[in-house]
Amino acid sequence: MKITTLRGHHLLCVHGFQGMGYSPSFVANMETIVQDIRDPACDVWLEVRMEFDDVCMACPHKGRTVCQAGEGSDPHVRAMDGRVIRHLRIERGGTYRKEWLMKRIARMVEPDDLDELCAGCSWLAQGVCKEGIRKLKARYMASECV
Repeated sequence: MKITTLRGHHLLCVHGFQGMGYSPSFVANMETIVQDIRDPACDVWLEVRMEFDDVCMACPHKGRTVCQAGEGSDPHVRAMDGRVIRHLRIERGGTYRKEWLMKRIARMVEPDDLDELCAGCSWLAQGVCKEGIRKLKARYMASECV
């Protein structure tokens, strides 16, 4: 069983990812993670965290123990993690089957929820995150109709 670790807020980021990132190695790593999440045939499990995850491992801002993207960046990303985890009513440190968690996100997160859940994120203004949630909802909610 393959387990991918994701911070709470990365559960949402993966849906809007379109090849942009902090460095070429970050983008390559993110592409691999996103491919597994978007592939319906990939039976990956997701461990939800509020600390470094598989996405962070290739980030040029990863310090020894905290995000060093800028002053206040670590508490900022941890706050986003917490808001997403609470919104989804899942447990920090919990491990979930990918399909179950994607359906839960599709049911419980609206694109405009990102204004609060991801407040202060520099990627939010790009619009790709909300579009990614729209696509996720279309994919999963269509299959739940009658």
